[in-house]
Amino acid sequence: MAEHTKSSITIEAAPADVMGVIADFARYPEWTGEVKEAEVLATDAEGRAEQVRLVLDAGAIKDDHTLAYTWTGGDEVSWTLVKSQMLRALDGSYHLAPTDGGARTEVTYRLTVDVKIPMLGMIKRKAEKVIIDRALAGLKKRVESAPGSAGSAGAAETPTA
Repeated sequence: MAEHTKSSITIEAAPADVMGVIADFARYPEWTGEVKEAEVLATDAEGRAEQVRLVLDAGAIKDDHTLAYTWTGGDEVSWTLVKSQMLRALDGSYHLAPTDGGARTEVTYRLTVDVKIPMLGMIKRKAEKVIIDRALAGLKKRVESAPGSAGSAGAAETPTA
């Protein structure tokens, strides 16, 4: 299960603003198309989520799962599956790298998904790619439409499908 899928996007905002949106799990249902509920179950000493329960509805995949989060400084967060109804593994990370003197952020999302039902590796990678691309597009739209962000002029805050 060492195979993973990764993709990157540049967001017109500082890394701290991007991480602020990533860390705000309660608002995921507002900007992600697949997350219908998000509940922080445990936090670390700095108030960051350590365990989060997510109810997912991604069409063919509907799941209620819990993820454990590890925060590395202010520029990386990774997660691993604690429990799930449909998944054997859901491991991923966001890595943020400042560009243009910190005015923009390159976000790299890495993901490995393993479902309990049999699925060809090629189909699994394609599903991972779709999940990543939707998540990055939704994150970019959410961050850039936030008040005070570089891309907020006239942007509407609508959830991605």
